[in-house]
Amino acid sequence: MKKYLFLFIMSPVAALADAVQDINRVVHQIFPKTPPVQFVDDLTGLCGFGSGVNKDIAYCTSQNVVFIRKEPKSDMREAYELAHVMGHAVQVKYGVADIALRKITDQRDRETELRGMVTRQVECIAGVLFTRAGLPRADLKRLYKSEPFTDSHWGREPLRIGPKVSIGLGARAEWFSKGQQTAQFESCTVGEISANLIVQAAR
Repeated sequence: MKKYLFLFIMSPVAALADAVQDINRVVHQIFPKTPPVQFVDDLTGLCGFGSGVNKDIAYCTSQNVVFIRKEPKSDMREAYELAHVMGHAVQVKYGVADIALRKITDQRDRETELRGMVTRQVECIAGVLFTRAGLPRADLKRLYKSEPFTDSHWGREPLRIGPKVSIGLGARAEWFSKGQQTAQFESCTVGEISANLIVQAAR
């Protein structure tokens, strides 16, 4: 009863922090190589931040850190955004990003298609992390009016030249939902972008 009362009277900011920390805890339990999270007042000046970079969260591979702006939006959006960025980190740390980059380099005429596969896999990973963290199901089409993460939000310094990908809000919502529903990384193979390395790495 005491625990229930405590949860009932938590402030929205506390609930937000808990959702974000749930994602942070679970991703590091499953994938220990993923980067630490650093809360900052402003991303400006970090990792070559510039025009066209997400102002709320970014994964700097050069520094191996995820930066999150402290100002909260809503617990589900903040938790989703961390799960999404950690999806990129999982791909980077466990070899999927290298394989994808080789495919893109060898087949420049298919770059948009291949990056779309990579992005769908990221959304699926994020969905699995969401469910594994014990968070309630979330629908991206309800959380966002337009497609998120079409600006630079991960990559080497400077972040402002990081990849920019758009696959549409519907496609993002579909793969995020798939990950939530299955809660299995095996479901995150997208076309030629296999989830095998991720499945093998998961604890």
